[in-house]
Amino acid sequence: ISRGLIRRGELRAMVEEGCLGVTSNPTIFDKAISGSADYDEEIRGILRRAPDVDAGEIITSLMISDIGMACDVLRPVYDRTQGHDGFVSIEVTPSKARNTAATIAEVRELWKRTGKPNLMVKIPATKEGIPAIRQAIAAGINVNVTLIFGLERYGAVMDAYIAGLEDRIAKNEPINMIASVASFFVSRVDTKI
Repeated sequence: ISRGLIRRGELRAMVEEGCLGVTSNPTIFDKAISGSADYDEEIRGILRRAPDVDAGEIITSLMISDIGMACDVLRPVYDRTQGHDGFVSIEVTPSKARNTAATIAEVRELWKRTGKPNLMVKIPATKEGIPAIRQAIAAGINVNVTLIFGLERYGAVMDAYIAGLEDRIAKNEPINMIASVASFFVSRVDTKI
């Protein structure tokens, strides 16, 4: 995802050709922000409103803006498939991968600030990420679990997902519109082999 891709209508064209969802991560945003002038105006606006804002918050604001626009482009897919497709994923800051509390706090913040039902928040399948997955699902937040490198960890991810659904059921909250993806990093395993 990049602002240019969205503004030039390329993402919309991709959706019309059959694209069912998109993802992003900090590396993709770094390239998008540093590789074009598409973000300069918004960065200047943020700095005018809050001159002391740190770089991390600027990047988060830019990501949320782009992700929100991408969610809007993919919303017809989400609606047409009744929430089975049409998702856009945004990743929790990698530096929080070993901190459960920080991960879930950022998951909740990204979910709230984006405010789109077709958002998925990417949570790493680290030991500390597993409880965050459960808490996110229990809160009704769509999750895209990343960094799965083995069957044992995949099992822990699935257990966290099921436990999160059970937590919602215990509170009489709906589970029919909660989506989750568990992504094995097969290419990394292939490369290592």
